[in-house]
Amino acid sequence: MVVRTPPVICRLTPADTALAQGLLTVFADAFEEPDTYLGAVPSDAYFQKVLAQDHVIALAARSGETIVGGLVAYTLEKLEQQRSEIYIYDLAVATSHRRKGIATALIRAVQQIAANCDAHVIFVQADQGDDPAIALYESLGLREEVLHFDIEPAGKQDPAPD
Repeated sequence: MVVRTPPVICRLTPADTALAQGLLTVFADAFEEPDTYLGAVPSDAYFQKVLAQDHVIALAARSGETIVGGLVAYTLEKLEQQRSEIYIYDLAVATSHRRKGIATALIRAVQQIAANCDAHVIFVQADQGDDPAIALYESLGLREEVLHFDIEPAGKQDPAPD
């Protein structure tokens, strides 16, 4: 009989630059976007700077020394009330480790972090057609139908047509 131990979930610190790089590999594979996640891997100094910020939540799920999943979220301080929200930006599990509760465990870890910092809500988006992600998120929260727009910074967008 093979006994499987559940992955260990840890929050990355500035000392975890190797884990951060490994997390990018999981995201690149899971999202099939190697250029986005591995085309310009940040320096150790950059990882250290980002991971030192309290509003950055980077979690890795490890099985032994192997990263099998991860999550990156950001705490957003609100202006309209004295509260914060947490936005899950990236969440992925390696293909060989899916359907084992790892994504749920990562979200549960964020829920605990949210409770500890008194966040008002956690939110996440899913692409239409990503049925596994949609099913996971529906099992954990309320679904809202929204539209998402990417707006380029000044100087990057094409000039407006006349």
